[in-house]
Amino acid sequence: MMATGPTLAVPGPSDLHGLVQAIGDAVVVSDPDGAITVWNPAAERIFGFTAAEALGQTLDLITPERHRRRHWDGYAKTMRTGVTRYGAETLRVPALHKDGRQLSIAFTVGMVRDASDHVTGIVAVIRDETERWAEEKRLRQRVSELEVSSDPARRAP
Repeated sequence: MMATGPTLAVPGPSDLHGLVQAIGDAVVVSDPDGAITVWNPAAERIFGFTAAEALGQTLDLITPERHRRRHWDGYAKTMRTGVTRYGAETLRVPALHKDGRQLSIAFTVGMVRDASDHVTGIVAVIRDETERWAEEKRLRQRVSELEVSSDPARRAP
């Protein structure tokens, strides 16, 4: 008998729901109008809104006001064309927590399509990188301070 590699089972709808609920990253799905249709427990943890608070709301819930116009322009174009230029890229943008504080998030997006290949929404898999971003900012600041202090030409007289 020949040995075979691992078998990958294609998850059914209930298995897929379980995966979305169990994953450590936020999974947020929005419909063509930008209304939230899926909000998993990780999204609750990251953004502070319960599923009951988020479902049916627009993505303005977590999008800072100064970024909304650009967000919605891109969203409308993606819905109209069925194509996103960000499918393979990790995006890093600010977001909002329920308590009003700003978060730094990283996410990837994908198109949600029905059986006839019609776009029915967008899925985002989101990770909170607020602490990592803050640490990188502190390190950049420290490097800058060290460069100034070690360069006699850059020191104040």
